[in-house]
Amino acid sequence: ADMFANEEGGPEPDWVITEREQFSDFRDLNKDGKMDKDEIQHWILPQDYDHALAEARHLVYESDVDKDQKLTKEEVLDNWNMFVGSQATNYGEDLTRNHDEL
Repeated sequence: ADMFANEEGGPEPDWVITEREQFSDFRDLNKDGKMDKDEIQHWILPQDYDHALAEARHLVYESDVDKDQKLTKEEVLDNWNMFVGSQATNYGEDLTRNHDEL
């Protein structure tokens, strides 16, 4: 209700429908209509999802201007705010160290 209150009785927005489907198809694993501790843990820390790899791919995708799957020093510096805000770079701390790959 904080994000959407259907006070007028009209149709639900597409994002609400999508969220309902996500909940029933993927979050509510035991189909009891609510999320228990195990379901929340699976949602937040899925066993088959590599957070570091996903974040690294995100950084490359967003920063690799010429789409060669390699980041130049200029591409990193042009997107410095994304890197210093990333857990993958230890919130920018790793960028201050010498790296052969840079």
